[in-house]
Amino acid sequence: MGFSGHLVFACSERPLLKAPLFDSIGPGLRDDVHEWQPRPGGWQTLQLEQGIWEDEHLSALVEWSGTPACVADVSDSSVALVTGLDTNGHRWQAWLNLDNAAGLLIEVPEDVDDVSLWIATPEFKEAIGHKRAELDAEVPTDAEGALVWASAAGVQIAAQQSRIEELLQVQQTFVEELFDALLDELGFPEAVHSAPQP
Repeated sequence: MGFSGHLVFACSERPLLKAPLFDSIGPGLRDDVHEWQPRPGGWQTLQLEQGIWEDEHLSALVEWSGTPACVADVSDSSVALVTGLDTNGHRWQAWLNLDNAAGLLIEVPEDVDDVSLWIATPEFKEAIGHKRAELDAEVPTDAEGALVWASAAGVQIAAQQSRIEELLQVQQTFVEELFDALLDELGFPEAVHSAPQP
């Protein structure tokens, strides 16, 4: 069973959980929040179990931190929709693991009674192919949006747009790792993993 919930990425000198938007998280839900290894410069990632994050929280977080932020809406570790927002209100979105996203987004025809039977048909394969092609067509715009957002965050971007496009088309077992790789590729300082004590 994979992770379903949200990965929240933002910058602050204070812990992200101190943001007012998290005030409503009760003690019971605090156990469902995990902090990833921070990145230099105050960049932090929170992993929140399903049910804690609301869509309107992203603009509240950007306002509180005064920096661009993004959130990945993750389903079963297999697919994620990343939404980024900068301090000027410019927003971008990108799907991670496009094959899985295509499966999630295709519309089931009204005359299909049993979806489990439909997915074994040529029509299903064709529908997946069409949806994947639609998502592929959006990748250049998504990559451009991600680069503009990262630039607004003040990172030194070394990546070419083509490299971001490649990353957005990669299929990975755990979409959380793909999200982390995207942040690395966009030029955010990599998390410093402390060596275990002997």
